[in-house]
Amino acid sequence: MNDDPASTDAVPLRPAVFCARLLATLDASDGRRKRRQRDTTPDALGLELKRALLAQAIVDDPEPDRLEAWLIERCALDAVCAGALRAMALEVLEEWRMSERVPGFREWLDAGAPSADA
Repeated sequence: MNDDPASTDAVPLRPAVFCARLLATLDASDGRRKRRQRDTTPDALGLELKRALLAQAIVDDPEPDRLEAWLIERCALDAVCAGALRAMALEVLEEWRMSERVPGFREWLDAGAPSADA
């Protein structure tokens, strides 16, 4: 048995820990975005919304079984960016679920989300 609390064999990550690790992945996304030949302003705006959402989740650290409800509540608070924020919230939720189902994804996050694009 693995006693490491961050292990994929352990209980699910706290949302704050997951979001902190997911935040590290955004550096790679931003690196790829900057190399594109097209206008990437919408991508940058989406990444900023996702960063803000992840940062707030780190602060609030909702219970694991309340993360989806917490994301919905956050979207309801921002009428100006509701659609874009909802898209980023859905992305975070899917990545949360993937970290629970796909050991390789969880291991990649645990390793600091290494990427040549960062």
